[in-house]
Amino acid sequence: MANITKKVSWSSRADESGAAGEETALLNGSELSRHLAKESQRGKPKEIPHNEKLLSLKYESLDYDNIENQLFLEEERRMSYMSFRCLEISRWVVCGLIGFLTGLIACFIDIVVEELAGIKYQVVKENIDKFTEVGGLSISLILWAVLNSVFVMLGSIIVAFFEPIAAGSGIPQIKCYLNGVKIPRVVRLKTLLVKVCGVICSVVGGLAVGKEGPMIHSGAVVAAGVSQGRSTSLKKDFKMFEYFRRDTEKRDFVSAGAAAGVSAAFGAPVEEGASFWNQMLTWRIFFASMISTFTLNFFLSIYNNNPGDLSNPGLINFGRFESESVAYNLYEIPLFIAMGAIGGLLGALFNILNYWLTIFRIRYVHRPCLQVMEAMLVAAVTATVSFTMIYFSNDCQPLGSEHSEEYPLQLFCADGEYNSMATAFFNTPERSVRSLFHNQPRTYNPLTLGLFTLTYFFLACWTYGLAVSAGVFIPSLLIGAAWGRLCGILLASITSTGSIWADPGKYALIGAAAQLGDYHFYQYMKPLYSHNTEVFPGGIVRMTLSLTVIMVEATGNVTYGLPIMLVLMTAKIVGDYFVEGLYDIHIKLQSVPFLHGEAPGTSHWLTAREVMSSPVTCLNRIEKVGTIVDTLSNTSTNHNGFPVVVQVTGGDEPAKLCGLILRSQLIVLLKHKVFVELARSRLTQRKLQLKDFRDAYPRFPPIQSIHVSQDERECMMDLTEFMNPTPYTVPQLFRALGLRHLVVVDDENRVVGLVTRKDLARYHLGKHGLEELQLAQT
Repeated sequence: MANITKKVSWSSRADESGAAGEETALLNGSELSRHLAKESQRGKPKEIPHNEKLLSLKYESLDYDNIENQLFLEEERRMSYMSFRCLEISRWVVCGLIGFLTGLIACFIDIVVEELAGIKYQVVKENIDKFTEVGGLSISLILWAVLNSVFVMLGSIIVAFFEPIAAGSGIPQIKCYLNGVKIPRVVRLKTLLVKVCGVICSVVGGLAVGKEGPMIHSGAVVAAGVSQGRSTSLKKDFKMFEYFRRDTEKRDFVSAGAAAGVSAAFGAPVEEGASFWNQMLTWRIFFASMISTFTLNFFLSIYNNNPGDLSNPGLINFGRFESESVAYNLYEIPLFIAMGAIGGLLGALFNILNYWLTIFRIRYVHRPCLQVMEAMLVAAVTATVSFTMIYFSNDCQPLGSEHSEEYPLQLFCADGEYNSMATAFFNTPERSVRSLFHNQPRTYNPLTLGLFTLTYFFLACWTYGLAVSAGVFIPSLLIGAAWGRLCGILLASITSTGSIWADPGKYALIGAAAQLGDYHFYQYMKPLYSHNTEVFPGGIVRMTLSLTVIMVEATGNVTYGLPIMLVLMTAKIVGDYFVEGLYDIHIKLQSVPFLHGEAPGTSHWLTAREVMSSPVTCLNRIEKVGTIVDTLSNTSTNHNGFPVVVQVTGGDEPAKLCGLILRSQLIVLLKHKVFVELARSRLTQRKLQLKDFRDAYPRFPPIQSIHVSQDERECMMDLTEFMNPTPYTVPQLFRALGLRHLVVVDDENRVVGLVTRKDLARYHLGKHGLEELQLAQT
């Protein structure tokens, strides 16, 4: 069924394992039903027009709440104190493995990118040097464009045709996953392989992208796989960590993997778990981040022929700022704030342009072949624009012994000089940022920086959203560093003493922070961890304060902590006035049911009755197998949880709630033929255990694959043992949850007790603690 969900989704096509009914987009039940009814009368359903208010049925929620049914409680009672301690040790072991493997992946990406990019730029440089003297530089242009297009074509093909969910940095997808949305295929092994190979091809292909963002997605995939002790893609079960095969545990490990990815990319493990309420989870996340950083540094030190040097801050290293060059005065604070406002405006412009470009792609560039062609076009245009600007630039700088350019191009400059424009374009983005931060004053002229900023801004905007694996952190940082250095040069030219206080590298650092804003990943987890404090996001992606930590650790200087924070706050205020952050925009375009950490300001008067869905499909505690199969097969009511009720004697009163059971549980019960009649006739071989549910997790078979004969449809199924007998319930007039007083009621809703903080503390003290407390009081 062709519809907007298929076209808007990250994968740009329907999930292979999804049913047709799961691909329908909806605004609300009644409006969707009317739309589909009209279209079905006309024949083949047409595409639903794009609307940001549409929600996709393709995305479902994760099961955060433990299913405390009889099987679960029996298993917990059998576990001793030592068993719980072993489980805690296993969690630490898993986090260590996550950090180690994530660090290895980051090291692999970094080494391969450096080697391939070095070969490409060396070949193009030699070709340009050759044809500069004899003429025919058009051959060099064609060579550069072809090399870029070939690499990008390979990276785009594996993404568009083999695993579309691997496109982009993956941060919006992981943000949604940690928000509670089950994104199809987001943490598969195939996704990881395509992500790693794709980001290598994208960076080597010369696109305006970075390799740091995808490390977050890679770490999350590693965590999801390692924590389960098996690979469903390879059909290999190591019989390890079976207890962790549920969404509650898997989510925590994915957060640790994402933190390890941040740490490997930016070398900032200290702050990653600092705002979580769960102390043990905080320390495990910190441990995974520390192991990831250590692993990356250890292997990179061996690669750089300096074994034992663990001072590498991560995949990005901007070099150390000397204290004298980064000193700032009080009168510069207003200038920094003004630069923050400029960063907010440019970030808002970037997001708006990318939004409309994404809408265009949704409507016209949704086929895989078109996506590959667009990626190749962008690669060729990037090479052509870069070559053209280098060719027409007359910004020649002396080539001294201390130059930091990796591939200096002489082109039409005199002997002993190099083309300054080539330093910005003819290099990897990370090296270009480093040159803007640390090159000596008068290395760039204002016209060079202005043209580079304008050109690279639109190239980065066009590139983000292609069917390639790539991040937006480094391109945004490079844009900000370029116009920041330009501001420093202009300020230095105003006064005779400007060259003393307006160091270009210093203002490049401030501009970089203003353009990007905070790249911290864990603001995405705020809906899960309510005590996470969001502070001063800014720029394009607008996240939390840890860009300060990232910039400090990447530059090796803490002097600019305060100015960077002021810049972030200003960029956040200015940017939010116009548009949302870049990732939030793309999440909304994907029609994902994302829940923000705070409710809208006008929603405080709402009650549960005004937002609930009704009528509700319920199941009896002892239900007919045929009814269960029909309910699960009904695509119009594709629910994943069903209230379990028991009919009250008399028949006129509504059924009484006695529990909740999930679609996945019912499928496992049907698969194992857990029927009352078979149990009575002793035809079942053994009693169903939690292991059977964990073995089926997370790829539960679809209901269409479960064969139920006509005789079995007449059997009954007792759901008592498998349902959750204590689901969360609220009255119709429910508006908020205050946990200072928790009223306890019985089955008839009669008050039997009240739980307060002191009751919980009293239970925590235990019997002996209470006796000692009473003795002390007397």
